[in-house]
Amino acid sequence: MDYAYKLIDSPVGQLTLVAKGDKLTAILWENDRAGRVRLGDMAQDDACPVLVETARQLADYFAGKRTSFDVPLAFDGTDFQKQVWAALLTIPYGQTRTYLEIARQLGNEKAVRAVGAANGRNPISIIAPCHRVIGSGGELTGFAGGLHAKKLLLAIEGISTEGRDAGEKIDPRRKAQHRRVVDPNQLSLL
Repeated sequence: MDYAYKLIDSPVGQLTLVAKGDKLTAILWENDRAGRVRLGDMAQDDACPVLVETARQLADYFAGKRTSFDVPLAFDGTDFQKQVWAALLTIPYGQTRTYLEIARQLGNEKAVRAVGAANGRNPISIIAPCHRVIGSGGELTGFAGGLHAKKLLLAIEGISTEGRDAGEKIDPRRKAQHRRVVDPNQLSLL
């Protein structure tokens, strides 16, 4: 079966929404690495109902009006990857988890690197919130959409990343002090 796609503009760049049948199967970044998400032949379909609804819900999220999504999803990956992606869906809006916490949630704290690898191949970014996963020391880590996009998504959710780049750590005792509410009208300034 072919995939349908729809392009949308967003504060984090152009996104490609991809559906297979009546389910969302991918959200791809403007400069996504080739092969990060494997898909078949795609045809543009701006009227595909699940893609139209996904675009609407993402617009609400970017405007600060939505904290969860309810579009039907279809993850395509290994069983382990699907377990990691399902764990991502349990991270509440405005909160973060570490790779270690996700590995423990899956019952195997030694699987931290495998969790990181699966997180990096998450096909449904933003909705399956891989941007909410940080390093054990509170540092920001790699992100398919780029660290700027990760910072912006966290800022939308009220999580300050001021001064935190890849490898920079935050004192866990001060973590709560780094939360802030962001005015969606000022997102272009971040």
